[in-house]
Amino acid sequence: MSQSLFYALTKIKGGIHLSEKLELLKKNKEKLIAGGGAKSIQKQHDKGKLTARERIHLLFDEGSFVEMDAFVKHRCTNFGMEKTDAPTEGVITGYGKVDGRLVYAYSQDFTIIGGSLGEMHAAKICKAMDGALKVGAPIVGINDSGGARIQEGIDALKGYGDIFFRNTLASGVIPQITAIMGPCAGGAVYSPAITDFVFMVNKTSQMFITGPQVIKTVTGEDVTAEALGGAMTHNSVSGVSQFISETDEDCITEIRRLLSFLPSNNMESAPVFQTDTDPNQMDERLNSIIPDSPNKPYDMFNIIKSLVDQEDYMEYLPHYAKNIITCLARINGRSTGIIANQPSVQAGCLDINASDKAARFIRMCDAFNIPILTIEDTPGFLPGTGQEYGGIIRHGAKMLYAYSEATVPLVTLITRKAYGGAYIAMGSRHLGADLVLAWPTAEIAVMGPQGAANIVFRGEIKEAKDPVATRARVIQEYTDEFATPYKAAERGFVDDVIEPSASRPRLADAFDMLASKRETRPAKKHGNIPL
Repeated sequence: MSQSLFYALTKIKGGIHLSEKLELLKKNKEKLIAGGGAKSIQKQHDKGKLTARERIHLLFDEGSFVEMDAFVKHRCTNFGMEKTDAPTEGVITGYGKVDGRLVYAYSQDFTIIGGSLGEMHAAKICKAMDGALKVGAPIVGINDSGGARIQEGIDALKGYGDIFFRNTLASGVIPQITAIMGPCAGGAVYSPAITDFVFMVNKTSQMFITGPQVIKTVTGEDVTAEALGGAMTHNSVSGVSQFISETDEDCITEIRRLLSFLPSNNMESAPVFQTDTDPNQMDERLNSIIPDSPNKPYDMFNIIKSLVDQEDYMEYLPHYAKNIITCLARINGRSTGIIANQPSVQAGCLDINASDKAARFIRMCDAFNIPILTIEDTPGFLPGTGQEYGGIIRHGAKMLYAYSEATVPLVTLITRKAYGGAYIAMGSRHLGADLVLAWPTAEIAVMGPQGAANIVFRGEIKEAKDPVATRARVIQEYTDEFATPYKAAERGFVDDVIEPSASRPRLADAFDMLASKRETRPAKKHGNIPL
């Protein structure tokens, strides 16, 4: 029986009884929950994807999700849309608890008109974003959409603009997390790009401005959707996405994990967890981790594991610019952002991509009150015409700017090389570090001994009877005098030279001491970071 006939018959009877109204409500809700229907849901599952509701239920603590605007409908009457029913308007919105903490979310439903975004679809998302911003709660957006609803024309484009504007308003105020769990093309890609974190699912999610067919027509290039905008492309080549998962379930598990490292908003601190790792735990392995040869690499992750609770960390952009490590971890239960050079990749040199990666991570940590630990071992910025033409000066300046702008607790640990401009860029005292510690193996100088010998002692070497022996002697003299942590310590640029094995206790103590840090910067509308 149709709803109109149901109302007509009950009106003749003299009204609708409460039980009948409740039955009608139940039927309407069942229709909404059914989404695009059993066949569409099966197609979604056949692609290895969960439905919008299944994703929402996985994200939130059991029974805590409260759906909003489920009855919203589109108003489009063009191209036969007046005959098209779209339950929930193709997107589920609402709020609930993740590990007992309030979180807002929206999840696009590909089973309903391909999850396409129209006027009212966008309005639902905007309403959820407004709600999250009002109460200071993170928002998680799950994207699985064919793009703008063409039938709605400019109203769909307006919807995207409304979302982008709110993304920008919320930036730095509440954590914004986007999960790409299907197609995301055209204008739709810019909302994820503005948010703080982007997750993608391998083989089932793609992002691109223009698809393979358009590229083929315009440029003649032949490329698959996966190669153009797949999860690994954006995690390793473009750097647009910071996290990659193998399945929808894994992705949502990782989102929940990420939320545990973050505060709910910029006025709070991240939750503090109890840890089984003793903050005073010494690690004798660190005393021998630095190779005797200054040119021999080692894995920085072995140091990070020794310093953090339970050897546990969540890496940010693990497949991009591997010469620098960015990750979230806990030290004595407190969330900490870690930035570290990786000597086993390009000797830990800083380059364009590493600078961008670090700068964005620093600004995210600073926005959300997460203390930063910098672990330094870098010979400098990567030389070459490719870097210079690509704007290494501008990109490197982003990193300098980000450190200088940050007001969260900043602690730097120098393990080995800290040369020239890279010494300054990697969280030095001069850019605002609160505490700088160094191992005895640290080499803090304008440049390495070999390069210094070629410049400072060039004349002496040239005029010597035995240039080879003279060069070896002056290199050793320079190393003994300048390629150590002690000159910097004499000037107060290094606060202490410590035994490597004592690093975790010293860092735990440092962050404990800095927990009440308060620092401000000059009042301004905003700075002008060299983008």
